[in-house]
Amino acid sequence: MSELKYKRVLLKLSGEALSAPSGYGIDVSEAEAIAKQIKDIYEMGVEIVIVIGAGNLWRGKQGLDRGMDRATADYMGMLATVMNAMTLMDALERDGIMTRVQTALEMRTIAEPYIRRRAIRHLEKGRVVILGAGTGNPYFSTDTAAALRAMEIGADVLIKATKVDGVYDSDPKENPDAVKFDRLDYIEVLNRRLNVMDSTAISLCMDNEMPILVLNLWDQGAIQAALNGEEIGTIVTS
Repeated sequence: MSELKYKRVLLKLSGEALSAPSGYGIDVSEAEAIAKQIKDIYEMGVEIVIVIGAGNLWRGKQGLDRGMDRATADYMGMLATVMNAMTLMDALERDGIMTRVQTALEMRTIAEPYIRRRAIRHLEKGRVVILGAGTGNPYFSTDTAAALRAMEIGADVLIKATKVDGVYDSDPKENPDAVKFDRLDYIEVLNRRLNVMDSTAISLCMDNEMPILVLNLWDQGAIQAALNGEEIGTIVTS
């Protein structure tokens, strides 16, 4: 087996990855498919922390458009991420992978509180750690939570798994002439306003030199190839 380029990764998943064909709700079969992908990279000897979004269950903009308080809308989104985390936990454990769910908002009946040293210890014991409830603070996205936790747990890379095979200069679904980038630097992402992660997350990664790898979750073998050092997707570095 070739030596891994990345041995500890923070995997950022959107809530939509778990959604039913309508784009909303939770499809258990999708969770099972993602669990198989994660199992494949786990069996390579990679330590995995997962941060998952909530877009399949709650979009705060809907509430804000009706005058909802921003903090309330954000806390509702955090709760939705915990539902997604539990779904993924169940799918992984049914596939034989031991996991721990930790949340930034305390809910001890169903999950551990997020404690950095405990999360690292779980990794060292061979468990997959799933982090819910974002940073625990309103006004911060799950992208920012992923960037923050990647630094805290000493990840080698932050992998943003999407339905597109990298970062393009425009939406490839709408523009057949869209150009894909193989490499970008943080400043270029910010200046071009490219849809990688929000600006807070990009700035946090830039300040701490955390590389971001954007790839297609559903491209069979893409994550494994990237972990082995092959040029897959788009890498964002300094």
